[in-house]
Amino acid sequence: MGPTKRKGSPAEEKRSSKAPHIDHHSPKRRRKSEPETKENSKKAPASTVRPMKLSSLKEEEPAFPRGGASILTPLEQKQIQIDATRDVLFEQNALRSPGGAPHDDSEEIDGAAEASKKQKKSKLKKNGKVNTKAEREDEVRIESLSFKRAIPGSLVLGQVSQINDHDIALALPNNLTGYVSLTAISDQLDRRIDDVMRGDADSESGGDKEDDIDLNSYFSVGQYLRAYVSASGEDASTTAKGKKRIELSLQPQLVNKGLSKQELVINSMVQASVASVEDHGLVMDLGLEDPKVKGFMSSKEVGHNVDHSRIQEGAVFLCFVTGLSSNGNVVKLSADTQKSSKLKKLNFVVDAPTIDAFLPGTAVEFLVSDVRHNGIVGKVMGMLDVTADLIHSGGAISGRNLDGTFKVGDKAKGRIIFTCLNSEPRKLSVSTRQHILSLSPMKVSQGKDTKEKREPVEMLPIASIVEEMKVVKVEPSVGLFADVAVTGVSGFVHISRVSDGKIESLSESTGPYRLGSTHRARVIGYNPMDGMFLLSMEQKILDQPFLRIEDIEVGEVVKGKVERLITNAGGTTGILVNLAESITGLVPEMHMSDIKLVHPEKKFREGMSVTARVLSTEPRKGQLRLTLKKTLVHSEAPVFKAYEEVTAGSQCPGTIIKILSSGAVVQFYGSVKGFLPVSEMSEAYIQDPSKHFRIGQVVNVHIVSVDAADEKMQVSCRDPSAFGLAQQAALKKLKVGEIVHGSVTEKTSDNIVLELEGLGLKAILLLAHLTDGSNQKNMSAFKKIRVGQTLRDLAVLEKVENKKLITLTNKPSLVESAKASKLLTRFDDVKEGEVVSGFIKSITSSGVFVQFAGGLTGLILKRYLPEEAVNLPNFGMCQFQSVTSVVQSVQYDQRRFLLTMRDSGKPKGSTIDTGTTTVPRQPIINAVDRESTSLGDFRFGKLTKARIASVKNTQINVRLADNIPGRIDMSQVFDSWDEIEDKKAPLRKFTAKQELSVRVIGIHDARNHRFLPISHRGASVPTFELSAKPSDLEPDDVDILSLDKIKPRSSWIAFVNNVGNGYLWASISPNVRGRIKTLDLSDDVSLLNDLDGNFPVGSALKVHVINVEPQNNRLDLSARSTISSSSLTFDQLAKGMVLPARVVRVTESHIMVHLSETLLEPVDLINLADDYDQASPTKYSENEIIRVCIIDLDSHNKRITLSTRPSRVLNSSHPVKDPEITSIAQIKTDDTIRGFIKNVADCGAFVTLGSNVAAYVRISDLSDLFIKDWKAAFKAGQLVRGKITSVDPTLNHVQMSLKRSVIDEDYVLPTTFRDVKAGQIVTGKIRKVEEYGVFIVLDGSANVSGLCHRSEIADKSVADPRKLYEEGDVVKAKVLKIDSERRRINFGLKASYFKGFGESEGIGDVETREINSVNGNRPSEESGVDIGNVRDFNSDEEDEGQSEESDSDDEAESVPIANGKQGLSTGGFDWTASILDQENKRTISDSENSSDTEKPRKKRRKPEIKLDRTGELDANGPQSVADFERLLLGQPNSSYLWLSYMAFQLQLGEVNKAREIAERALQTINIREESEKMNVWIALLNLENTYGSDERIDEVFKRAIQYNDSQEIHERLTSIYIQSEKNEKADALFQTMIKKFSQSPKIWLNYANFLFDNQSSPAAARALLSRATQSLPVHIHLDITLKFAQLEFKYRNADPERGRTIFEGLLTTFPKRLDVWNVLLDLEIKQGDKEQVRRIFERVLALGLRAKKAKFFFKRWLEFEEKSGDAKSVETVKAKAAEFVKKMASDENTT
Repeated sequence: MGPTKRKGSPAEEKRSSKAPHIDHHSPKRRRKSEPETKENSKKAPASTVRPMKLSSLKEEEPAFPRGGASILTPLEQKQIQIDATRDVLFEQNALRSPGGAPHDDSEEIDGAAEASKKQKKSKLKKNGKVNTKAEREDEVRIESLSFKRAIPGSLVLGQVSQINDHDIALALPNNLTGYVSLTAISDQLDRRIDDVMRGDADSESGGDKEDDIDLNSYFSVGQYLRAYVSASGEDASTTAKGKKRIELSLQPQLVNKGLSKQELVINSMVQASVASVEDHGLVMDLGLEDPKVKGFMSSKEVGHNVDHSRIQEGAVFLCFVTGLSSNGNVVKLSADTQKSSKLKKLNFVVDAPTIDAFLPGTAVEFLVSDVRHNGIVGKVMGMLDVTADLIHSGGAISGRNLDGTFKVGDKAKGRIIFTCLNSEPRKLSVSTRQHILSLSPMKVSQGKDTKEKREPVEMLPIASIVEEMKVVKVEPSVGLFADVAVTGVSGFVHISRVSDGKIESLSESTGPYRLGSTHRARVIGYNPMDGMFLLSMEQKILDQPFLRIEDIEVGEVVKGKVERLITNAGGTTGILVNLAESITGLVPEMHMSDIKLVHPEKKFREGMSVTARVLSTEPRKGQLRLTLKKTLVHSEAPVFKAYEEVTAGSQCPGTIIKILSSGAVVQFYGSVKGFLPVSEMSEAYIQDPSKHFRIGQVVNVHIVSVDAADEKMQVSCRDPSAFGLAQQAALKKLKVGEIVHGSVTEKTSDNIVLELEGLGLKAILLLAHLTDGSNQKNMSAFKKIRVGQTLRDLAVLEKVENKKLITLTNKPSLVESAKASKLLTRFDDVKEGEVVSGFIKSITSSGVFVQFAGGLTGLILKRYLPEEAVNLPNFGMCQFQSVTSVVQSVQYDQRRFLLTMRDSGKPKGSTIDTGTTTVPRQPIINAVDRESTSLGDFRFGKLTKARIASVKNTQINVRLADNIPGRIDMSQVFDSWDEIEDKKAPLRKFTAKQELSVRVIGIHDARNHRFLPISHRGASVPTFELSAKPSDLEPDDVDILSLDKIKPRSSWIAFVNNVGNGYLWASISPNVRGRIKTLDLSDDVSLLNDLDGNFPVGSALKVHVINVEPQNNRLDLSARSTISSSSLTFDQLAKGMVLPARVVRVTESHIMVHLSETLLEPVDLINLADDYDQASPTKYSENEIIRVCIIDLDSHNKRITLSTRPSRVLNSSHPVKDPEITSIAQIKTDDTIRGFIKNVADCGAFVTLGSNVAAYVRISDLSDLFIKDWKAAFKAGQLVRGKITSVDPTLNHVQMSLKRSVIDEDYVLPTTFRDVKAGQIVTGKIRKVEEYGVFIVLDGSANVSGLCHRSEIADKSVADPRKLYEEGDVVKAKVLKIDSERRRINFGLKASYFKGFGESEGIGDVETREINSVNGNRPSEESGVDIGNVRDFNSDEEDEGQSEESDSDDEAESVPIANGKQGLSTGGFDWTASILDQENKRTISDSENSSDTEKPRKKRRKPEIKLDRTGELDANGPQSVADFERLLLGQPNSSYLWLSYMAFQLQLGEVNKAREIAERALQTINIREESEKMNVWIALLNLENTYGSDERIDEVFKRAIQYNDSQEIHERLTSIYIQSEKNEKADALFQTMIKKFSQSPKIWLNYANFLFDNQSSPAAARALLSRATQSLPVHIHLDITLKFAQLEFKYRNADPERGRTIFEGLLTTFPKRLDVWNVLLDLEIKQGDKEQVRRIFERVLALGLRAKKAKFFFKRWLEFEEKSGDAKSVETVKAKAAEFVKKMASDENTT
């Protein structure tokens, strides 16, 4: 290939003398602008043609030289620019003629071109391919825009295709799309966003919210813009692989980069942003380097029918320059596309100082120099190459060749669409398409008969199918261009979308896709820049139901497959369902099923096919919501997608998404929602909707009313047909005060629903309106009423017609008044002095409101109440209490009236009933004060005497008389703290029969355990609330303490009355109780872990009030002398403070603690303990109170660093094994430090050394050994030990090494290549497996490896080693050959190589390397990854018995522990017991002899080979600690091996070590191995049950519950107790289980078995059945009853007769349940009562069974008789069977 010459080089000048270089025309074509004539055909030879004069610009250096730099000086460049401008103007004038015809010089150009063409052809013949390549290099290449060419820095013209919330999408040429983010538009918009984010109300944005920045007000779809490619790469916003994204910017300083004042010529295009909006136009920012240059756009130049005052600052426009000011600092701009698109008026650049003026969007006129099959080539101003590809030259529309449209030498108009940065010399890509030339969206006519034009996508929407697509052009390696029957718009099918299979090439003349062929295709997209449809002929696309979310209709039923389940800490929160390619919908948690799924993952699996209905779509966000609720999916009701489609009276199911006290919000489809009021939820009265409905529930509703304009709708669940015309007429006719009768249809907790006789109306009777008595009387009457019962003589109390609500009353006082027509129903019925009956509506401080029928209400002022009730709380009355009063006065103008209950207000001959306020005159017996004679004497405030009956923890029970009980609350005994002698038992000093002086302060409600005023006497003899406080016994009036009288920060004496989880309740008075958090109980944290012992019920505390909320009945107290945890804030904290904290969560890496309600912080591993070996979060439990110390505060991020180190929270002199590191200054090079791995990255590991200090460990510093999967060997939270290798305080960088060779001075270096000798027996791991052999890397070596050929693998021939070995297998090999020059080692694995091999062979003086274990807990932790032999804990040196130990193969499937099991044979080893027995004696004797004769010597430091000792493992399994440790290295997740290790230690009497092994197992076993961890937990529970205390087993039990299934742990511990005969503990645990897991039938059945078998308590077991049926769901009752009945037949102490009774009850209810009959037969057959069995067979066959089932029972009966009966009984069964068959046949004939 010849060298490429630059234009203007000396070599090219020499060549130009023979063949002149023509700039304007292609060397391949001659000019065809004029018809060929004879004169033209007879041209002079090429050598006589006068060469055209080249411009200076062409003779000198090109504008874009290779290498990016210029060799000319600035003066030379200026001179060349002047000459080039002059030459261009000359050439343009020469090409023009007065008549429009070209100048005569064009003939010379044609001749030169022809001569050049002939010369090139002759050279082609001589030089062959060499000149062809050179010609191709000189040829201008036509390039289309692609993702690879859209490199950062490129400029491109685009059209706005979509406007989103935070970005806009630009359609780019050649089917590309770019995205412009909100912050890449203009500087003005960036400033506005900053103002919005800061919330600056004085900013230009006016304090708008971010949502108010609507990009639709800045841009419009179809608008053309110039964009700067800022980035291109993989799309991070999507999970699709290979999805690419182009990021663009519209900022003027980027898109106008390189422009200066000189390049701003008239008609050039420039992009500008609106800097300010003025009265007469817009001030524009051009983004030029010279800040003085500004743009101005007149209001008339903005565009047709565009109001410039509404344009937002920061908006961007592509404008063309219409003029310049005198100094050039003001550029006149125009954005009117109607003007810029008029190319006939020469609105294109005709003169430009530099080529920088030619930017995308600029219209140019170019000279066509070449016309090819894939586009055209031309030049602008004779110096700049331009190309137009097949699409943008128009060749793809008609399918015809471009030769008929463009001729070489013609002038054509085009608009630049992108710049080619990676081309040399520089060239531009233009488009000649009409819609791009006019900068307007492409529109086509609908037909010949109409002039109306529409956008192509309106005529052929995306996703529509083209039945007959005609191929008009074929590009063999690109695709097909087709006619889609839309005028002026073609379609394109890429070669990858022609067929489902792969197609390498296409042909125009042959094949199914030739020119003119028709096919079926589908529109998959449209590019407005290209003006072309994108099509697909793939069958899978044609069959695909949807291509876009826009194609899916809301409410449509679709089918899809479960893609994946979305899970978090709370469980499964949603399901992603794939409907089609790249279309996925979300099923929210509430829409997974009609019922709430506890375990959705069990019902839905990935890949499962489901049927769903579309709830809503948001195409702009790409979101699609689905529902899997069958009630919605299978519903045939109309779909409500818009409020305009909804009509009143229509019905549709909806989903409840929110529940309010006033109703519920029901969601339909799309954004349609409706409100469901409480009154419309049911015909019955509903007080609390949350008790009857749940979120996610589907309800069938009908529309009551709809307002489409305001988007409001009201719905109802009530049956519209249940309230017809007859009911409406009956409701209108019904009068308030009328006496009616009704039948009870429903009972709720607080009301009764009735159906009125003869009316068909529903009515409500409230609980409080059943009687005139107290709440207890009402409740007693309520319990006696049954559904279906008829209640007579009820009065209509209220009627609300619009809500169809009728309220009744059964109060005798109101019913009698209604019968006598004296019940007030209207204001006109009120007469002064009349006695009226009503009930209390509400009570205020000024009086009592009394309600009558029809909602009529009167007022009894305080002065008109009874004198004895004035001073009582709430006047001694309660809501709904019946009262009789007299009308005091009537104010007709204000329509209100006053009532009175005073005797003076009674008219003559009438009585006033004061309801329950009347004090009874009940006589008393033996009053303690000897003065009181009746119950009425004990009024509020009375001083009297009381005798103590008993003393409890929280109260003193007394007697005021023999028949009058009383109570003194513990808070009503002491006035001061000093009076309390025993703070834990304040009432201990009182004794029975002691007399006290007391004052009556109220009544005690024994049912609800609360304080009531003295007027609330529900029982005939109430329990009086008394006070014995010295201050209350003084003559002054008693002031009852209430919550509204307590002030914050006030101090009180409180008494504990209940201990809860995390809280403690304490009483200040009988009716005031507060809550104390556990952290606020004491300053001494040690007291907080035993609340029951340190703060028993009844103990006294000095407290102060933190917070009081009377309206919410809440009181928060604290007993701490320092600041309370409730009020603790970040600002009150300081370094060094020691505070109590409550553990709220325990993980394997940290614990989370609560310092207060707002402060939740972690305690990391590094700060848990002074000895990192003891840093285990699992030793803490939830709700445990601990001390923490604040060691650091980050005020900027509001973060707190806490520590639980004993040296911090207890005593600073506490021994510290691992010092606390708080700064990098504490670390020095060569320090050996322990830490925890923070995380493992691709580059290495990071180790936490302190709270703010972490060290980096490179991969090469992790271990001396080769570890293939090194990431699996290091996990977060792992304790490691390393040496600091470098410290950089300036960068805060610390680097450390975990290699043992760096940490340990006595460490033996790994084996190198030189240390390996031929004939040695070594161990290693398979590094790689190939067909010809396996590669083995030696253990303990510096990555020394070699090959074992397949011929050396086994004594027999091995065809494929890949079937025998895998990477990572552990093998023993023999070194066969060493090639030192090529550094190659050959190994052998044949079993024959190892026959007779013992310790004496091959060992010599090689010393084995061992790992010093730390207390046996972490055999490989200090070195990090060294996986060597582990030495026995009990000896410093290996004893003689060590020779019997051997390493276990890491890849062995099981541990050879069981006796008598045959050994394994793997990798050439013979693991049979016989060989081991033969070698044992010799090995032991050799080891003894060597130990006697061998002298002590120093350890060798040179590298040594690690020997394999696995062959020494005894056939009976591991026999020492070292054996177990080796095996655990290979199988760390084997619970069987861990449990065997524990059993081994227990045999040695090492209980503590067995515990340590269990804890190690729990930390080592992978978290995914749940069953393996469960086995260890059960073993640990067994160990503690046998050897530990109750406290220890309780601790392990609580921890096990946190990490495992709680029910299973409870069951396992119960089994342990039963097996160890600790029946009392098992019984107590069973009692807990039936409360905690009451929904599990297994628990109830196991408990019953335990009571029958172990406790011999059949009565207790039988009592469980009734409790179980109350707790378990109804559908389980049959099964659980059946199981309990079987227990009566199972145990000796049971009663089979009782079991038969239970079976009889079941068979009476379920006579057709043949499974129950079968169970009973099995039990009776075992019992051996033949007559009983025969009776059961006769009964079941008398049920009228079908033939098949009857045959089964006859067959079974016959088998029973043949086995247990005699010949006569057998014949009897056969006769009965024959009779049954005969009867069946006769019945069939009769039918």
